[in-house]
Amino acid sequence: MTTLPFDIDPESRWLVPASLPDVGARLYEPAGDDGVSRVFAEVYARAFLPTQHGEFAILVFRNNQDEQEHVALVRGEVRGHERVPMRVHSECLTGDVLGSLRCDCRAQLDLALETLGQSERGILLYMRQEGRGIGLGNKIRAYALQEQGYDTVDANRHLGFDDDLRDYTVAGLMVRALGPTSVEMFTNNPRKIFGLKRLGVAVEARLPLVTPPTPENERYLLTKARRSGHIIPLP
Repeated sequence: MTTLPFDIDPESRWLVPASLPDVGARLYEPAGDDGVSRVFAEVYARAFLPTQHGEFAILVFRNNQDEQEHVALVRGEVRGHERVPMRVHSECLTGDVLGSLRCDCRAQLDLALETLGQSERGILLYMRQEGRGIGLGNKIRAYALQEQGYDTVDANRHLGFDDDLRDYTVAGLMVRALGPTSVEMFTNNPRKIFGLKRLGVAVEARLPLVTPPTPENERYLLTKARRSGHIIPLP
């Protein structure tokens, strides 16, 4: 057992809730018709994370499907609780980090974190699925096509991709590992709900996550609503 050079108060707020899965905890997807479970998610690291939006536990999950490190931010005690508010957010470097106005990703992320930070409990999954699964380089190639008049759906298809390649198997396994009895999802995208339900996650309600449009992202939002099935109020 490692001896630390300082004492930690067992009541310290810096401790990760004991109800969260330990490092090394692994959860498999349900077995298929052949009896084989193919995809798993495993806790690789966890710690306490104070943020400008509130205090969270952060857990990093590794998996054998896409080899990415996906993140769970957890507010309070969620295991065994019903109707835990949750956001499944797909990575967007240009929006989340660089502040791009071409999309609503950062606005949605900030709104979700602000709401969860004021709640007794909640979950935010940050999934490394850049560009709806096509990757950063291809997303920028799609941006270039949009500057020629393509919308987001047609730009993806021109590059040889479907408009949305995201898979929610790992996200579903992460939720099951965290252990809420049921969740309420902050999302405008019904596909996320269907994807999680397939993994046995009980989604009790959809909570709209609507941010004000800007001149730069208005066409993008219209395309999501009209062509990708997102539930967004149209002007």
